[in-house]
Amino acid sequence: MSNQKIFKSRPKRTTCTFCNLIVNKKNIKKHIERRHSSVNADVTANHHLPSQCIDRNNGIFAVGRTFSGFSNPIHVQKCTWGNKHHVSCELEQCKRAAEFTRRSGLMGFQCIHVKSISYCPISSEPDITLKEEVLSDMVKRKWISENTKKICLVRKQKAESESCPLSQEVSLGNGTSKICVSVLETSISYYSRLGRVIVCFDKKRNTWHCPCSKPRNSCPHKSIAKWHLNQTQPELFLKVRSTDSDVFDIFVESGPQDIHSTEKMILYPPEKKDLNTMVLYLLNNKKLPAVLPKDLCSPQNMETLPKHLIPIETFCTVCPGKIPLSDPILISQKAKIVTFTGILEDVTTYCKRCGLCGHFYRYQEWAEGLHNFDDHTILTLHLCTFLRQSVQNHTAVGRALDILEQTNQKKYLNHDSILHGYLHFEALTEHNYNFSCVHCGIHPPVVIMDLHKKGVFSMPVSDIEDPPPQFEGHVDIEEFWQSVDQEIVCRGFLQSNRENPCKVSPSYVKWAPWIGPLTRASKKVLNTEYAKLTAKKSVVEQADIDISEERLSSELMNLKVDALRKLVKECGVDSKGSKMDLLLRLREEMKTRSTYDKVFQKVWGASGGWAVIMCPCGIVNSVKFNIRAESPRDYADMLLSFKHFPNVVIYDFARGLVTHTNFREPERLPFSPFEGRVAAATPENIASAKRGELKINLSWLQIKKDPPDLNGHPATGSAEHYALYDTFHQYNTKDEKDALRLIGLVPELCGWVNSQIVEQLFSGMRKNNYFMNSLSPASHIFLMRNILHHHNEKVNQQALEDLKRVSHGDVTLDAHGKATLVHVNIPKDVDMADHCGEQCEALTMTSNLMPCRASWTLGVHHPLQEQLVNYVLDEDRPMNELIVKDGQTCLTRENFVSLGLRREMDSMVGNACFRLIKEIFQHQGKDVYIVDLHIPPTWLLPSSCDPFLCLPLDPQKKDALIFPLWTPGHFLLCVCCTAHCLWTIDRINRPGC
Repeated sequence: MSNQKIFKSRPKRTTCTFCNLIVNKKNIKKHIERRHSSVNADVTANHHLPSQCIDRNNGIFAVGRTFSGFSNPIHVQKCTWGNKHHVSCELEQCKRAAEFTRRSGLMGFQCIHVKSISYCPISSEPDITLKEEVLSDMVKRKWISENTKKICLVRKQKAESESCPLSQEVSLGNGTSKICVSVLETSISYYSRLGRVIVCFDKKRNTWHCPCSKPRNSCPHKSIAKWHLNQTQPELFLKVRSTDSDVFDIFVESGPQDIHSTEKMILYPPEKKDLNTMVLYLLNNKKLPAVLPKDLCSPQNMETLPKHLIPIETFCTVCPGKIPLSDPILISQKAKIVTFTGILEDVTTYCKRCGLCGHFYRYQEWAEGLHNFDDHTILTLHLCTFLRQSVQNHTAVGRALDILEQTNQKKYLNHDSILHGYLHFEALTEHNYNFSCVHCGIHPPVVIMDLHKKGVFSMPVSDIEDPPPQFEGHVDIEEFWQSVDQEIVCRGFLQSNRENPCKVSPSYVKWAPWIGPLTRASKKVLNTEYAKLTAKKSVVEQADIDISEERLSSELMNLKVDALRKLVKECGVDSKGSKMDLLLRLREEMKTRSTYDKVFQKVWGASGGWAVIMCPCGIVNSVKFNIRAESPRDYADMLLSFKHFPNVVIYDFARGLVTHTNFREPERLPFSPFEGRVAAATPENIASAKRGELKINLSWLQIKKDPPDLNGHPATGSAEHYALYDTFHQYNTKDEKDALRLIGLVPELCGWVNSQIVEQLFSGMRKNNYFMNSLSPASHIFLMRNILHHHNEKVNQQALEDLKRVSHGDVTLDAHGKATLVHVNIPKDVDMADHCGEQCEALTMTSNLMPCRASWTLGVHHPLQEQLVNYVLDEDRPMNELIVKDGQTCLTRENFVSLGLRREMDSMVGNACFRLIKEIFQHQGKDVYIVDLHIPPTWLLPSSCDPFLCLPLDPQKKDALIFPLWTPGHFLLCVCCTAHCLWTIDRINRPGC
């Protein structure tokens, strides 16, 4: 037998002339026909879409959507028998094409889906009748509820009465991991135009998809599809872990000491404690700077991007000493780098492992302009900054990616994966989240508060456990937000957040607001939402819940009658009568906490919105994401966590806030004097306030008290604290004493404080609700804090630029976080009154400048002039900054720097040389006069200045007059020797030199 080897020839490759794609030469013809041919192939017996009959009586078929690739099949009806003839396709584009051809006179048009039905194979298999026993077994296993079982049985009866199948498995010979089931729908809608719905089950990912609901939400169609598959293919519902060929979960290494030892199995990514250690390592050692270099944030050429991503660590950072890491271990050969212009495929990612402690190290280097999310999806920093700006401009990440796909005409990766990659990028960015204003500082004396009630996240309130009896509402703010960052970063190692060991869920015990690190008193802050569960409250504290019920009742007024009637019925209340009758009954029923929670979830969503505290400049100083309905307790928690209590608090329910806060701190009464009113609640003051005649000056809001009060605010020096109403709600109160809580009573606030600054913030943030409200609780609060941080940075940056434009100097922040000008030390021995005044202003006006001695020298040391010259000639500052403006004359820094400074025409160097020449003449006993080098050029056009203005009073007594003239490369000295020539200087008759 021959041992000769047979070598297979390498297939010939060629390049497509249309798209430059390299394909096998034998496939180029088919590639051009499919991708670049403008002529659609006719539907024939050998070329048609796969189809299957679903309903024989009504003529409904399932047809493949396209010729190539897997896509959910669609329903097509072609019924040409009986009394009702109907031929249509459920796709919108096919319908529009049919209408277009009909308008054009082409009456016989049929789309490719309808044409393909002519070649549908005949099936003799009977329709499957679903058994109720299988459905009951699913209820026993808690796959569905009893209510869902009833719905399924009702739909089965409906299908039997109409003589059509309830469900039918669609098998078009795709050979993929997806199973499609056609399910009967009782009503016609945008997703069931022909009375049926396609439900898709992905065996690989164990996910269900129905067009009527979100992927994770249940619906009757999904339940019927599960019923069908559980009866026909019960093996699908065994709990088998799905695998992915692109994820190499197990690596094989041989022991370093014995290469013949048994292979050791290593799991990546790690689990439990090892995974948490790896997450903390990334948070502590792999942070990106808050301000990234411009070259890394600019678009990158895909050809220059690295294709092998290996971690740079060589020694273990956990073990003591220098423990070398293993050689790079392969994670994936199919990773993808997502850029602004497309996707770079077939990227290889590696990790390293310490053989002693088992700690893993993966590629997480931002210096190359990349951000690794999950070792398979890598984002460029340019794309990350683009997504950041998209979110800041109220555009969801998914919409931004849709724009890129349509612009670049390329398909991007799963949008959810890129969204989590962007959140991963923000979690690993070194944001300070200081939440302070450059005008009001870290301790604002005046704050405005309100609630964004439409910004919510899904949360089952019934799943939240009650706090332990010893819990007093103190939460570690740093630990909580660190855990939120850990959940975001940990997603880069897991396929599903349900498996996340760092997952953060709403809890009364561990749920903290965010307050700037310098604004809060300590890392222990208050969150007493658990106290809202208390059924019995004192008379004084009853105002705490009254406002919540009042707000909730006002929201109920906005509901339509049908929705309100349905809600009343769910609460077990009589649903008959008018809308006002329903509201009165529901309001009475809401006095019980269980009904109140049910109504709140129906009207407001799951969570209670997010409350903010802002300064009048528009900076958010604190934000609290409420678990339950808003009350004054939420704002009291934040205010009492401040290091310095604000002097003036503006809120839409000021009376309830004062009552609640003073009840919690009776020993020091945070709102005092006059219970937070600006004056004593006497009949005279109330009447005067109602007439608009009462004015209470709080001068310390503008000028700090001297000496300050005991425990006074660091910005005002005052220990007084007031609670006022905002302008929209100041007349809604029923208590006549609240007339003393109006902003208009304080001249320092009236007209200067925009009490609606919070509403203006919310008007922009409402544009984010469409994508923010669909996020998980941790993602919602993390991204919202990040959005508010970038909002604060933008407002502060604009404020600093405005200040720099006014001051023309360096601006810095003082110890209280307020912007201040950099202090300039001026010698004490200089009398500024002798050097600066109206005479200096007149001399420096460009219209008054003349080529004479007074214009160029002041004769004495002038420190302010030196400071001004140093500022003007500072080459590190912007070259386009405006320096001089006099009428139509404008000069920038570039104009001054381009005069030849530090070059051969440097004025200081030239003048120094001429002083040296003068000293040489004086050493020889000669008396000479040297004209300033800037003056001779002014004798020429267009200035045409008089040369005699620059001469001394006794020029005939000088031994020589020297006029320096600049020629390229050197100075030319023109000397007039007056003593030897004995000529008389005359303005009319001037002899030459």
